[in-house]
Amino acid sequence: MNLLLDTHVALWAITDSPKLQKRARELIESPRSSVWISAATVWEIAIKHSLGRKDIPVSSRDALRYFQESGYRFLPIEPEHATAVEELPSHHADPFDRILVAQALVEPMRLMTHDPLVAHYCDTIIEI
Repeated sequence: MNLLLDTHVALWAITDSPKLQKRARELIESPRSSVWISAATVWEIAIKHSLGRKDIPVSSRDALRYFQESGYRFLPIEPEHATAVEELPSHHADPFDRILVAQALVEPMRLMTHDPLVAHYCDTIIEI
């Protein structure tokens, strides 16, 4: 399964946070899963960490290194992803979440999120 992690889930995975539920951890660690991190996630970490947000415990540089060490794959933002955002319903206003949803739909991938609003987009999104 191609599994795209939203920003918080990705951070919880690399920091071994207790916020990462057992089911999510099992899917991420499954040998049947290819775990992906979007360029949008690294970008979001960079912006929010530079603003001093407490929910972003590591810099984007450190996060990138941890993602690489964990064997995660990286998904660039392609023009097709950007145009797919335009067709999404307005369930969520956060541009980072919207591009992740668009990427998951275009590729296709299963997006893992903790945000119940993101889960409204389609039934292939895994809400934890």
